[in-house]
Amino acid sequence: MNFISLVVWTLESNCFIVYTVMIVMFVAFTMFHKNRLEENQNRIGSKKKFANNNGGREREHPDDEDDPDFLVPAFPEDTPHIPYKPPKRPMEDVLKRSLDYYELMAKRRTVRKFSTEPIPQEVLDNIVKTAGTSPSGAHTEPWTFVVVQDPSTKEAIRGIVEEEEELNYARRMSRQWVTDLKPFATNHIKPYLSDAPALILVFRQSYSWRADGKKKMHYYNEISVAIAAGFLLAAIQYCGLVALTSTPLNCNARLRDLLSRPANERLELLLPVGRPHEEATVPDLTRKDLHEIMINA
Repeated sequence: MNFISLVVWTLESNCFIVYTVMIVMFVAFTMFHKNRLEENQNRIGSKKKFANNNGGREREHPDDEDDPDFLVPAFPEDTPHIPYKPPKRPMEDVLKRSLDYYELMAKRRTVRKFSTEPIPQEVLDNIVKTAGTSPSGAHTEPWTFVVVQDPSTKEAIRGIVEEEEELNYARRMSRQWVTDLKPFATNHIKPYLSDAPALILVFRQSYSWRADGKKKMHYYNEISVAIAAGFLLAAIQYCGLVALTSTPLNCNARLRDLLSRPANERLELLLPVGRPHEEATVPDLTRKDLHEIMINA
């Protein structure tokens, strides 16, 4: 008796048992997926209900009310509120300071050729502390600033970035994108990553962990980190240094591993920081006029 004949004989001899098992499995399968469908429908219904009561917007975490632990605020509800009394300057002083700051920031330029002159650690500490004063959603402060000064680590970062950028320029980036970059004389070779005395890598935390071990959501983490990066660039300019704002495409995972960052962090910006090289040049560009970027409504 061959294998197929044996199978047929077994099924025919035990058909009642076989059919019973099949029916039981079908019922169990149906009930399992019925429950899953009902759960999904309830979630969709909750989203729609909230959306109808919230101007059409769906809530980001519709099932929070199912777990009371999620309703514990990240900070104590009785956190005291203290008076805030910044200096009240005369309006003439306010006007002068606004103009002075604009003129300072208007001189900011992206530089791709850096002096190797070291930066004092205290200066790096201060500009990162300044970035850390940025506002964030629910004061979650969803950022990590990794400062790299070690030459071997900078070389390792450069190697990863150049390897990925060569692929980006050759295959991943659109032809129009590559064409738009030509006036800036940039390509996949990045000597500034090893020449600049310091690299600041800005990582965005999508979440963190509460003291009780539960996940702590970071609301508006993308825009929060973007604002902090603006603070960082302003601090760099204010203290007389320069930077290059780079967003290394497809480098996140490898650089995160190199720098031993956790899975909840994602690289957003890589900033070489230092003094400009004495032979540094920048494109002769102009910025939009005020009437092009501001509307008085």
